This record gives sequence, C-alpha cells and structure tokens, in this order.
Amino acid sequence: MKADPVFLVQEQLEAYNARDLQRFLAVYSESIVVYRMPNAEPALSGKAAFSDFYAKNRFNNPALNAELVSRMAFGNKVIDHERIMGLGDKPLEAAAVYEIRDGLIQVVWFYYGA
Repeated sequence: MKADPVFLVQEQLEAYNARDLQRFLAVYSESIVVYRMPNAEPALSGKAAFSDFYAKNRFNNPALNAELVSRMAFGNKVIDHERIMGLGDKPLEAAAVYEIRDGLIQVVWFYYGA
C-alpha cells in the first residue's frame, strides 16, 4: 500500500463509505489518536477503541455516507471538508485534519460545524 498521505486519506474515505471496517482500519496506526475539537483530551486512543467505536457507531448504519467537499494537502497533513449523512436529521459538516507518519494515519482532529 502506498504511504502517500492523500492516497491514505482517500482510501479511508472510500472504506468509510463502503462500511468496510478492515479496509478502513488498514490505513491507521496501532496508536491512532482522535480528537473532537475543541476538547483537549482524545475522544479515542488506540486502534482497539477506534475499531470498536466505528463498528458500533458508524459502520452498522446503512445510511452512513461522507461526501468530500474539498481537500487540502501539504507535507504529512491532509485536511478534508466533509459532509456526513446518516448521523442525524440533517448532514453534518466537518473538517478532518489527518496527520500521517511512518506510512499510516497517526492522529485525526475533527472540527464540526454548527
């Protein structure tokens, strides 16, 4: 698998929309840390907790879909503006900042619109 940051982020987006947990997890490190800003403490830490959350709270939802609105990439960071459907009555606007190191996604910061 390529270690290109844009490739990794695109791969996880496609796996998310396919609700393919194993493919989704393949691009994340064992020590993945996820932040939901503005919280300073991680929302999820470690691949086991990450996997459990997505299995129980996302990939069991047949209406789940994330639309890529825009993407910016520089160095080892990729920033996606996503419109996520299937989590509520209306689409959820989110910015996801992915940090890639050692060929895997290591940290994700999520920012949500009002």
